[in-house]
Amino acid sequence: MANDKIQLLESRFRTMVQKDSKIHNAYLLVHSEKGIHVNLAEGMTGEMKASANQPYYVASVGKLFTSVVISILVDQGKLSYEDHIINYLDATLLEKLHVYEGKDYTDQIQVRHLLNHTSGVHDYFEDKPKQGKAMLDLLLEEPNRFWTPQETIAWSKEHLTSHFPPGEDFHYSDTGYHILGLIIEQVTSRPYHEVLKKHIFQPLRMDHTYLLQHSKPIEETKEPIADINIRNNNVTNYRSLSIDYAGGGIVAPARDLLKFMKAVVNNEIITQESLERMHDWAKFAPGIDYGYGIMKFKPTPIVLPKKYGMWGNAGITGSFMFYHPELETYIIGSLNHFLYHRKGVKLAFKVIDSLSK
Repeated sequence: MANDKIQLLESRFRTMVQKDSKIHNAYLLVHSEKGIHVNLAEGMTGEMKASANQPYYVASVGKLFTSVVISILVDQGKLSYEDHIINYLDATLLEKLHVYEGKDYTDQIQVRHLLNHTSGVHDYFEDKPKQGKAMLDLLLEEPNRFWTPQETIAWSKEHLTSHFPPGEDFHYSDTGYHILGLIIEQVTSRPYHEVLKKHIFQPLRMDHTYLLQHSKPIEETKEPIADINIRNNNVTNYRSLSIDYAGGGIVAPARDLLKFMKAVVNNEIITQESLERMHDWAKFAPGIDYGYGIMKFKPTPIVLPKKYGMWGNAGITGSFMFYHPELETYIIGSLNHFLYHRKGVKLAFKVIDSLSK
């Protein structure tokens, strides 16, 4: 029975990828302790056939790493979810960060507001500038520019508008996760990428995982990073991708992501109580709630059938890293194509369909 399900999900994965000419390379790892383990790749990276062990850019899946680091620091008593961000960062950096309808709400933003995107702060990546070019255009036009988080926040303050007072609504904000990364650095007195290595990569033996344009993996991998394409541009080596930082700059092979997700589910790096505290849900979209770096697909009449109930996170490149409690299954992968976030989730649903038969 397990073999039949594996053959079905592999067929659906390869068919989906092969039918879409825009997908250059794609990855899928499905693991269950009930006897299912499949690690697949399809497509090409340059002249090389895609490999299941290749590291790839995980995009906003990386937000779960940031939130887990925050949870670890909360458990250590080094900060609190209710702490105001002005207690940690330079006043000049935060000056007029969050001005809404003429009032500055910056001093009301708490750590928890940034984690579940309820701060009301603008999003440097997707919000439209008041004038001038969007950030994505700048990344493509200035490939050799290294963006520090401070520069990104400064650009956001100058060009974007906030959305509502803290805690009153939901607006996805990569800018907010940059602030979280800087808070982590302030609390630990270490660069963000070193904190990831100390608290996550080394303990879990995620030897081939790193922060793009910020660090190197613990061990060099024989496999090159999978090509990243945005608007028909191969941006794999663009220094401008440094901008993703704590909002999604992690590069990892699927097998390393499985180590991380298993550790979170099995309370190996944070306790069950800590994980439950991260379930401070805000409404992201119909059938989807967002906690502290966690996206949860919530069974909803008409919108989302019960069988698709899973949690984890997903990225704009069609990347995903989910755990399905009912099936006790991890579903991890990427279509590695910009603006394929919905198709990435659709692939995860196809996996659930295959395993549910």
